[in-house]
Amino acid sequence: MGASSLCMSSNDEHLQFLRIALEEAEKCIPTPTAFCVGCVLVSRIGDDPIMMSTGFSRELAGNTHAEANALAKFRSLPHNELSKFSLTKSLSHADILASADVYTTMEPCSVRTSGLAPCADALIDARVKRCFIGVGEPDDFVKCEGAEKLTNAGIEVVWIKGLEEESLKVARRGH
Repeated sequence: MGASSLCMSSNDEHLQFLRIALEEAEKCIPTPTAFCVGCVLVSRIGDDPIMMSTGFSRELAGNTHAEANALAKFRSLPHNELSKFSLTKSLSHADILASADVYTTMEPCSVRTSGLAPCADALIDARVKRCFIGVGEPDDFVKCEGAEKLTNAGIEVVWIKGLEEESLKVARRGH
């Protein structure tokens, strides 16, 4: 897994968002050559966390991954809808993402066999604040170093304990 690990003493909120990400992952059409992953983006600008968008693997056209889909869906929101994620109407998509938490059922990919950009790179480019992960990506297809890549870029990585088996079971549907 390669990145720093932080165990949450009271992680009910984090488990709740990761469970929503698992519900997203279950929407994936299984395939033997890829994982079924879910993702939730959460705004942390105000007092209470607000879900910004969700995504799952292969949800959007083009062999897309969960994190990239959640980012694309958030970025497609009209500017006049962004005020619900912040205390001020003047924040941009980039401003909101810079304070966002990402909840993903599996470690963001660092290598794509399809040649598309890895999700770890997309999260780094978005400058998200933290990434909560349900399970590390197994070496089924590639050696993943996504969490390490995020940490090296200054994004806090938090491994959520308690849903590893469920995250992996959902990810491997269709294998």
